[in-house]
Amino acid sequence: MRIAMWSGPRNLSTAMMYAFGARSDFAVIDEPFYAAYLTRTGLNHPMREAIIASQPTDPADVVAQLLGPVPEGKPHYYQKHMAQHMIPGIPRDWITEVTNVFLIRHPARVAASFSAKYDNPTLADIGFVQQLELYEQLTAAGAAPVVIDSSDIRRDPGAMLRALCDALGLAWDDAMLHWRAGGHQSDGVWAAHWYGSVHASTGFAPAEGDLPRLDGPRAALAQDAMPAYRALSAVRLRP
Repeated sequence: MRIAMWSGPRNLSTAMMYAFGARSDFAVIDEPFYAAYLTRTGLNHPMREAIIASQPTDPADVVAQLLGPVPEGKPHYYQKHMAQHMIPGIPRDWITEVTNVFLIRHPARVAASFSAKYDNPTLADIGFVQQLELYEQLTAAGAAPVVIDSSDIRRDPGAMLRALCDALGLAWDDAMLHWRAGGHQSDGVWAAHWYGSVHASTGFAPAEGDLPRLDGPRAALAQDAMPAYRALSAVRLRP
């Protein structure tokens, strides 16, 4: 099985990669379209040049990697993707050949967390619209992708990950609930900037508290993302 997990930034995506990476039957890959995205947008993300040097910049090469032999000869391949990387010029037709899951988080939490690490984020930077576009592409093709909310996972990681495995037809593995601190061998080079808290962790963080109070541009950003979030939340995997 090849799982494409479509997320946005600051959305439990790295912890989910670690959860699947803790299984002996999964290889994982971290944001394989990041370099292609940066070269096409010209965005000045933290560690831009190191990222571009670390990955293929031709999307066709990335797709060939994703659909080619699974690393280490493992039975399954977990692919952590940022939905906002799927800009014009990066193909989307290949997604019908893999099993797709959408990892969502309330826009207020994303806006608060991402803006603390990245100046003046826009709606295009946080992936909600692209997530919904990809979801609608798949359903139009007759697929039934799974949607899971990071807040539900943090409230009860065991129950939600078991439900996810059931929905995907995977056997449950208790290893998914714990990992070693310090990161994963498949971390992208950008981990030094973004992954500090998850590197210090050995499992999922506790349930989240109240939504953050936002004002100004952050509040507007969260509000703009709400329609896409609500559409996906309505079909999410229930606790």
